[in-house]
Amino acid sequence: MTEATYQLVSVSNETPDVKRFIFEAVSGEGFDWIAGAHVRVALPSGGDRAYSLLRLPELAKDQIALGVLREKKSTGGSAFMHGLDPGAQVTIKGPMTNFALEDTNAPVLLLAGGIGITPILSMAALMRDAGRRFTAHYAGRHEGALGFVPQMQAICGAALHLHYDDQDSALNIAALLANAGDAHVYVCGPGGMIDAVKAEAAQQGWDSGRIHFELFSNDISGAENAAFDVEIHSTGQVIHVPADKSIIEALEDAGLDPLYDCQRGDCGICQCDVIEGIPDHRDVILSDSEKASNSVMQICVSRAKSAKLVLDL
Repeated sequence: MTEATYQLVSVSNETPDVKRFIFEAVSGEGFDWIAGAHVRVALPSGGDRAYSLLRLPELAKDQIALGVLREKKSTGGSAFMHGLDPGAQVTIKGPMTNFALEDTNAPVLLLAGGIGITPILSMAALMRDAGRRFTAHYAGRHEGALGFVPQMQAICGAALHLHYDDQDSALNIAALLANAGDAHVYVCGPGGMIDAVKAEAAQQGWDSGRIHFELFSNDISGAENAAFDVEIHSTGQVIHVPADKSIIEALEDAGLDPLYDCQRGDCGICQCDVIEGIPDHRDVILSDSEKASNSVMQICVSRAKSAKLVLDL
């Protein structure tokens, strides 16, 4: 994993809410990456945000492309990105991969919702180039709301199926899984979409190892969050977690140095044991049984249903 300065070469509108950014390494040296990888863009206010890499044919070796949705409840990431003009320089760390295609001859079913298309597009390009069997389904609320449709059409041809919630073509997850045969499913999109795929796969008796997913949400709103306290079991120190901050942010504000990486609840690095209290699980890595046990949690995104959590940090 590297960290380098990149300059914005071009920015264009994919939809009224989605922009495509092409960055070029100031050093002139790019990096190699695989489909499903993401980078983290540093924010001027501190912290960073993760964005999946787009595999576009027009890119030079030292260039990368990102697609960014302007979140309505942005906490800084997408608002910062959408305010950038060509020539702006940013610090980018990566690449990192938590959502890679498995090396198997099984057919692949690619499912994307909204801006979740960014890693799925790269996967589709890889599948096409490798001559592997795949179909892609891309869903949104209405026509005009989906970015990178021409690129997906060029990559997938007849293997691409577009779905709109306000039309008869709305995505039917149950039917797709029922007719998927021995395919592996890769899904990226809103949490509700991922949960629906996981629930339907379980209902149909799928092996969970055939379901691969990545939650695509970079800006976590604190609008519906409640404040709570975290007690560190080993020391007894109590740290207040405000409604607008994560547990990790509160720990760092208190001078502690928690271990973490993705800050999206999908890598497992920040997982810790819960001694007391009830977590509000918001990750996409724990199984349903692990969540129900309330014995472990991912402190980068999850919060508390109880007034206090006692954690083994």
